[in-house]
Amino acid sequence: MSQYSRIRKYHSFFRFKQDFERYSLKKARSYEIIIHWLHSKMSRSQFLMLSGILVGTAAGLGGVALKMLVHYIHYVITYKVHFSTQIIFYALFPFLGIVLTTLMVIWFFKGQSRKGIPAILYEIAQNSSLVPAVKMYSQILQSAVTVGLGGSAGLESPIAVTGAAIGSNYARIYHLGYKERTLLLAAGATAGIAAAFNAPIAGMMFAFEILLTGVVFSDFIPLILAAVCGSLLSKVILQEEVLFHFQSREPFNYHNLPYYIILSILCGLYARYFVVFSQWVEHFFHRRQWSKLQKAMLGGGVVALLCVIMPPLFGEGYTSVKLLVNGDAGNIIEHSFLRYVHLENWIVLLFAGSVCLLKVFATSFTIHSGGNGGNFAPSLFAGAFLGYFFAMVCEQAGMKDVPIVNLVIVGMAGVMSGVLYAPLTAIFLIAESSSGYDLFIPLMLVSTISFLIGKWFSPISPDLKELADAGKIFTREHDRNILSILKIEPLIEKDVQQIDIQCSLRQLVELVKQGKRNMVAVVNQQQFLEGIITLEDIRPIMFNPALYDSTTVGELMKAPPALVHPEDSAAFVMQKLDETHSWNLPVVEQNRLLGFVSKSGILNRYRQLLQEYSNDD
Repeated sequence: MSQYSRIRKYHSFFRFKQDFERYSLKKARSYEIIIHWLHSKMSRSQFLMLSGILVGTAAGLGGVALKMLVHYIHYVITYKVHFSTQIIFYALFPFLGIVLTTLMVIWFFKGQSRKGIPAILYEIAQNSSLVPAVKMYSQILQSAVTVGLGGSAGLESPIAVTGAAIGSNYARIYHLGYKERTLLLAAGATAGIAAAFNAPIAGMMFAFEILLTGVVFSDFIPLILAAVCGSLLSKVILQEEVLFHFQSREPFNYHNLPYYIILSILCGLYARYFVVFSQWVEHFFHRRQWSKLQKAMLGGGVVALLCVIMPPLFGEGYTSVKLLVNGDAGNIIEHSFLRYVHLENWIVLLFAGSVCLLKVFATSFTIHSGGNGGNFAPSLFAGAFLGYFFAMVCEQAGMKDVPIVNLVIVGMAGVMSGVLYAPLTAIFLIAESSSGYDLFIPLMLVSTISFLIGKWFSPISPDLKELADAGKIFTREHDRNILSILKIEPLIEKDVQQIDIQCSLRQLVELVKQGKRNMVAVVNQQQFLEGIITLEDIRPIMFNPALYDSTTVGELMKAPPALVHPEDSAAFVMQKLDETHSWNLPVVEQNRLLGFVSKSGILNRYRQLLQEYSNDD
C-alpha cells in the first residue's frame, strides 16, 4: 500500500510538472516547479514555514557574503599595510567608494534614490509589499563598494533591504497574498540582521519594532525559522574576527547604577545630536541644485579627510569597537597621527571624544552624498566611544572601580536605541553579541531612557517623520494605516452628471429627471469645473416653470466646499469630508473635472480592506 502511495505521489508531481510547463505563461526553473507543486500540496502554515527556511537561507547567504567581502578589504588595509601607506588609502578609497557607488546608481540602476529602511516601509504601506527585484542585489553591490572602500556607514541596513527584497519577490513568484508577502519580506530582513550579528532574537525584534510597525500578525514561526537560518549560516561560515562578538565584560554591580543612569542621559542627547545633524546634511544636499556626481565628490572628499584625521572612522569601525571592549585603546591610537605623540590620559580622552563627535559627520556625508549604507553600525560605534569617553572622564575625576568595559557595551545599546527608536532590538543585539545576559538590567535601563529622550524630542523617528506625516508608511495608529493603503484614483466615481454653465434651468431640470444623484457638476466648454448644484439648491424654484428659461445654471451654482486631487491621501480626503460636512467632493486635475469621491465609497473600501487584513485564512 505504501509503495502504491509513493507511485501516486510521483505521478501527481509529474502530472503537475507537465501541466505547469504547458499552461504557465512563463518558463519556470525546475526548482520553482517543485516549490509550486509543494505549494499546491501543503497547507498555508506548512508552506509558510518552508518559505521562511528558504527565504532565511537566501537572505542569510547574502548577508554573510557581504560581511566577508568588506571585512577582507578592511583587513588588508588595516593589518597588511604600514600606517604611512594606509594614509594614502584613507585619503583615496572613501572618495572613490562614494563616487563609484553614485556612478553605479546612475549607469546601472537608473538613478534610483530611495534606499534604506524607509524605502522598505514605503513599499509595505504603499506598494502592497512589492519590493523591486533589483534590490535583491543592488543594495549588496552598492554598499560593498561604499563601505568596503571606507565609507563611514553600516552594512546592516542594505543587508536588511536585500533580505526584504528576496522575501517579497519569493512571495510574488509563488502568488502569495499581501499578508504572506509582508511576512516573508520581514523574514528576509530578519535573516539578514541575524546573519550580520549572529543574533537571531535581535533580528526578530528588528522586524517587530521597525518593519512590522502597525501590521497585525499571528504567524511568528516563519520569522523564527528565517532568523535561525541566518544566524546558523553566520556561525558556520563567518570567522570569529568577522563577527560582531566579544566576551570581555565585568559582572553587573548595582552600586554602579549612577554610572548607567548618567550614561543613559548622555546616550539620549547624543542620539538626538546624531539624527538632527544627519537630517541637516540630508537637507543640505537636497537644497543644492548639483548633479549627483558633484554631490558624491563633495561627500567623498569630506569623508576621506575625516578618515585621514581620525582613521577609526574608516568603514564600519567594528574592529575599533572590539579593541575598546578588550581595553586596547592604545592599539587604535597607534593607527593614527597620535602615534607620534607621547600618550597621556588627556590625549586618549580627547581622541575618544573627537572620534565620537566626528562619526556623525562621516556617516551623514557618506549616506546623503550618494553612498549606500545605514545607521546600525555607526550608532553602535558611536555608542562604544561615548561609553569609553564617559568612563575615562569618571576615572580622571578620581572615581574608583569604574566599569569601563560595561559602559562601552551598554553605551552601544543606548545610542542605537535613541537613533533607531528600537530599544528592544538594541537590548537583545548587545546581549547576544556580548553573551551579556547578566547585563540585562543596565541594558534595559540605558536603552529605555535614551529611547524616551528621543521620543520627547520627536514622537516619530526623524528619518521616518516626513513619510509618516504624509501617510506613506505605517504607524501605530492602525485606522490610519488602513486609510494610507487606500488610493483615491480607483475610488473616483466618474458617472457624474455635468451641465454647461450657460444652460438654462429648464435643461437642468430635464437632466435631474434622468439622474440618480443629488449633485450636478457645472463645467465650461473646456470641461473645467465652475461649481456644483444640489437638489436642495434648486428645489424652491424647480416647480416654477416661469423661471425655466430666464434663469441660467451660472446663477444657481455654488462653489464646492472643497476640491480633491487624485494624488491626495485617503486620510486627507476624509479629513476634508469631515471638515466640510460633505458626503461627496469633486475630484479635479488641473481644474479639469474627473468625477466625485464619496465618503460612503471610502468607508466601504476601508471595510473591505479591514476584512482582508483581519482574515488569517
